Amino acid sequence: MTQAEFKKKTQALFKQHEELLSRRNSKAPNGNGIYDRYTYPVLTAEHAPLIWRYDFDQKTNPYLQERMGINAAFNAGAIEHNGKILVLARVESVDRKSFLAVAESPNGIDNFRFWDYPILMPETDVPDTNVYDMRLVRHEDGCLYGLFCTERKDPNAAPGDLSSAVAQCGIARTTDLQNWERLPDLKTRSPQQRNVVLHPEFVAGKYAFYTRPQDDFIQAGTGGGIGWGLSNSIENAAIDEERIIEERAYHTIKEVKNGLGPAPIKTARGWLQLAHGVRNTAAGLRYVLYLFLSDLHEPWHVTHQPGGYFIAPEGEERVGDVSNVVFSSGWVARTNGEVFIYYGSSDTRMHVATSDIKRLLDYVYNGGNLIVQYNRSEDVGNIQYGPYPFTINNNDRITKEEAPVKVLQPSNSLFNVSSNRALPAWLNDLI
Repeated sequence: MTQAEFKKKTQALFKQHEELLSRRNSKAPNGNGIYDRYTYPVLTAEHAPLIWRYDFDQKTNPYLQERMGINAAFNAGAIEHNGKILVLARVESVDRKSFLAVAESPNGIDNFRFWDYPILMPETDVPDTNVYDMRLVRHEDGCLYGLFCTERKDPNAAPGDLSSAVAQCGIARTTDLQNWERLPDLKTRSPQQRNVVLHPEFVAGKYAFYTRPQDDFIQAGTGGGIGWGLSNSIENAAIDEERIIEERAYHTIKEVKNGLGPAPIKTARGWLQLAHGVRNTAAGLRYVLYLFLSDLHEPWHVTHQPGGYFIAPEGEERVGDVSNVVFSSGWVARTNGEVFIYYGSSDTRMHVATSDIKRLLDYVYNGGNLIVQYNRSEDVGNIQYGPYPFTINNNDRITKEEAPVKVLQPSNSLFNVSSNRALPAWLNDLI
């Protein structure tokens, strides 16, 4: 390659990269009234700075080869900082290792640009093999914290087992998101921890954590559910008593496991919480996002939760390294009530959806599906079909014969087509 060819190819790379970074993002059509998706992802592997990926010295890279490939950018924490929206993304190189890097945008929708240098996260006495999925939170104590998953090889793995690992909660704090002070990992009685989130305020004078205890690296086992615990200190965080405040449930979007996403948003009606739920399918695990509300004064007490998912993978979001997954560890609530919801899709890229506090609270109070189910006590027995426990009394009926009946759609064929067929037994029971 001649010097002129090298220069021409270099210029073409920077031109193409700038076109990607400066591309305008617009709302996707046909929103659901709860939030708006956007046409393009806000971060991809291609957003990574060219100076990370290429050596532009012709003497040391005469063929202008990509020297460090980037595989994905996803699962970012988010915060508003100095008038800009910052996301702290999990960036995965082609060698599978993840590192953390900050990208900033003037509007939170597009023009996200990575800072020149990734985060150099200090280590504890036990080095991290991998770090990822950071949650950012400004705490009442005045510090900005990042909680993330630190992964290490399982020291008790059998010989030849190169997959078993241990996940724990790493903790660090910063003032500028460039220089970080690493604190000791959170200590709990659970064998492993993922998706740990620091509550933004003190509770009874202590640091409060949302946890996700589990038995091993992937499976929740006898653990699982979103937990809650208090620690006297953040410098040596330890939870002695951990309780589950948001359980998994059979035949739901969170039957396999669930975990909190970003730190909750404080509203006048309670703490708005964003979580992910996982269920099994014939095609593998499916990750979706859901919302719930917890009490303003007792954040461990869930007060409202719609049925079903809030956001599920659609279109290209379903395709990637780990397909059929959406996962969030960051959102930003602005002073005007606007909310930016950042989520990764299929462990590959980052997206944004926008809403506002009023719409989200309306959804939490009124969203989901109302299911009316008729059962007899002998049919149900001890089986729990619902997301919450219920019992049916034997032979008790509650009726009000004089209650008025209003037919909402009198033109419906149900009320206008005669039938000589016998009524099914279950319907006879209701008459």
